[in-house]
Amino acid sequence: MGRPIVAITMGDAAGIGPEIVAKAMADAELRTKARILVIGDLRRMQLALDVVASPLSINRVAGPAEATFREGSIDVLDIDCIPPDLAWGELSAQAGHGAYLFIEKAVALAMNQEVDAICTGPLNKAALHAAGHKYPGHTELLAALTGTEEVSMMLTAPKMRVIHVTTHIGLIDAIAKIDGDLVYRTIKRGHELLVTSGIENPRIAVCAINPHAGEGGLFGYGEEEEKIQPGIAKAQSEGIDAIGPLPADTLFFLAGRGDFDLVVAQYHDQGHGPVKVLGLENGVNITVGLPVVRTSVDHGTAFDIAGKNLADHESLLEALRQAVDLAPARSENR
Repeated sequence: MGRPIVAITMGDAAGIGPEIVAKAMADAELRTKARILVIGDLRRMQLALDVVASPLSINRVAGPAEATFREGSIDVLDIDCIPPDLAWGELSAQAGHGAYLFIEKAVALAMNQEVDAICTGPLNKAALHAAGHKYPGHTELLAALTGTEEVSMMLTAPKMRVIHVTTHIGLIDAIAKIDGDLVYRTIKRGHELLVTSGIENPRIAVCAINPHAGEGGLFGYGEEEEKIQPGIAKAQSEGIDAIGPLPADTLFFLAGRGDFDLVVAQYHDQGHGPVKVLGLENGVNITVGLPVVRTSVDHGTAFDIAGKNLADHESLLEALRQAVDLAPARSENR
């Protein structure tokens, strides 16, 4: 079996997405593991190559079948939608619409099994909304484009993986939404992904909502017993190695030293904070539960440094590596 085909979306063209794609495509080791197809605006991609002084050339293609995946060049599926004079680092509805179109095309290719995985560059939510695409972020957009009712966000760092029961909603709304069935489905999705990636029996620990996991009713209103424990018990009944709910402060320390393969966080900041402390440059976002493989950088568009050749592409390289690890095997001649 051969290298999977991974589609990279450029992200918001006014941000650092084009630059980090340009830098990542120069990585020789990556080329030995995957065949990369860039989906974006060709002129913007060329401008990004110029910004980072890359020697790579662009091969314009209409689809994966036309890509050559040759050393020294980048195969770009051109979606011509970005004005040539678009300023770096400025909010733009045109860039927001372009980011949407790039993702839409990548999803279509993945759903048609023309590519094996998607790796997305950063988008700007305000630009996306300005273009009329009212999604809280990539995760919800991908769920809509694939017709998936429910997905989970997983963040990974070198020493930790965290999957979220809830994400882009307010804290009060998150607590109201959490219940045993949702906790169970989140645990199960995380377990299945890790088994797919080669961990035979993942060790999973589930965060509590309240300080000290409620300390026997001292804190909160019994959320641990009512909302979390039933989900853990159901997962355990199916043979999943899950424990909790545990106090989040202690749990993240234990996970960081390697006691667990996966942490289940109950809400956005509970999971995002520890991962980002470990380093944005190595963080990866994985959408769990889609019918296609999707990974992403775990950082934003960084408008303040866009177009200045200052962006670090390590998170994109790590996201690509994980996309390769999760992608189904494919024959090179397919």
